[in-house]
Amino acid sequence: MKYTVAILAALTMFTIAVPAAEPRTWPADSAYQLEATLTDQDGRAQSLDVYAGHSVLVTMFYSRCPATCPLIVETLRAIEQATPAAQRTQLRVLMISIDPEHDTVAALSALAKTRRIDTSRWTLARADAADVRKIAAILNIQYRLLPNGEYNHSNVITLVSPSGEIVRQSSVIGRVDQDLLAALGP
Repeated sequence: MKYTVAILAALTMFTIAVPAAEPRTWPADSAYQLEATLTDQDGRAQSLDVYAGHSVLVTMFYSRCPATCPLIVETLRAIEQATPAAQRTQLRVLMISIDPEHDTVAALSALAKTRRIDTSRWTLARADAADVRKIAAILNIQYRLLPNGEYNHSNVITLVSPSGEIVRQSSVIGRVDQDLLAALGP
């Protein structure tokens, strides 16, 4: 028992002696200033800046979508494939659900498997309804629940800089938006 107390005391002193990490500071127009908690397809809690330091393609979707959202996934893949190899290794994709009621961790994980999504560079995430509204607002995405349980939503893909600024937005779905691709860099 006295050893346990000594170990706990030593751990407490160590914890106190370790300085806290400096909070990140983002540019004034960075989306990463928004405090929102995301939970990814593996159940890990993340913040919106999960891919800080990388260019990120961000969109909103819902996993039960019968048509448009699968097309968004394919559009993101096409953009990724069209991106020059040097930039592609640094590119990340963040898809945030607008349907927190149905898009559980299990549903997101199943979708990642079904769609063969590379979760080492892509994240499917969910948030509570309040955070979904905040994220949609900064991404200029509108959505509403329809009586049949489906969603009507904007189809917007947003390119976010490594520090969280919105670089370019596109509503082109089904093919690569060349302007968005050009914004990814040379």
